Amino acid sequence: ITNCRSLQEHSVETPHGVLHVTLHGTRTTRRPAILTFHDVGLDSKSCFSPLFKFEEMQEIVKNFTLIHIDAPGQEEGAAAYPAGYQYPSMETIAEMIPAVLQFFNFRTVIGVGVGAGAYILSKFTLANPDSVEGLVLINIDTNARGWIDWAAQKLSSVTSSLTEQILSHLFSQEELSSNTDLVQSHRERINKAPNGINIELLWKTYNSRRDLNIDRNSTFKCPVMLVVGDQAPYEDAAVECNSKMDPTTTSFLKMADAGGLPQLTQPAKLTEAFKYFIQGMGYSKFTALTNNLSFCLQIQTCANFKKTVSNFFHTDTLLFTQYVHLYVRASAVTIKHFAAVCH
Repeated sequence: ITNCRSLQEHSVETPHGVLHVTLHGTRTTRRPAILTFHDVGLDSKSCFSPLFKFEEMQEIVKNFTLIHIDAPGQEEGAAAYPAGYQYPSMETIAEMIPAVLQFFNFRTVIGVGVGAGAYILSKFTLANPDSVEGLVLINIDTNARGWIDWAAQKLSSVTSSLTEQILSHLFSQEELSSNTDLVQSHRERINKAPNGINIELLWKTYNSRRDLNIDRNSTFKCPVMLVVGDQAPYEDAAVECNSKMDPTTTSFLKMADAGGLPQLTQPAKLTEAFKYFIQGMGYSKFTALTNNLSFCLQIQTCANFKKTVSNFFHTDTLLFTQYVHLYVRASAVTIKHFAAVCH
């Protein structure tokens, strides 16, 4: 175990190999742990550190245990796998997670996954519904790659480097064209990664994923918050996923002016959304909201707003009321106007 202030790094044995896991937060097992899983081309640190170091997130960090899982061979400093190494499938990686919960003595978790990590946590949740109290899925794509996507990927692998393929997965076209500082830093990090073969293996595994086969009659049993930026490469996939979900237990948050990694570019908005989500699960005393309610979801029309908040008519009256006041503050409308919107 390596201690770094409040961080502890562990190597956890599972039936399918060893996972690198970082523990952070309160260490209490009386509440569910917040379990994170990163995307391809990232590790737990580069994917989630800015979000969970954000000032307004510290209230949650102080009251919950955070378990950050790195996919096999993806952690910083991981040794490169030898040629011919058989990398585990998405299903196999999901099957490794129960051993992590058992290792830390947690019965339940709240999952937070991005991209490939969102897919893996979805597989885990579908197979272990009693182990997951809530799920936050950023940039989720529940579908297997179709023939057109497969052909496009094959062409891309010939014409583009691995780094550029992954950057196109992580960032919007606008971000790539602008070559933002975030894009540049991740390009440099991936290019210089000593475990580049490991990153490539995870990339290939993710592109070989199977369809999750989610529909209204066969979906998650826990509350789910879907998150995607309005410029993200997986916006359409997230919208499609939302259409397959139970509307009474699902929130769909499309973040305005957000690219492919909203947890890095807009941590304030995502933190506020996450606090509402946690409150709706009954943990309100651990997640008091800030006075500066700058939670700017993409609310372009009355119909969009009604769709965004309609779930809360069926779930939590208090939470819905909070959304009402949040909408009023964020968009400078009156309660009278809001009443007209809802009717």
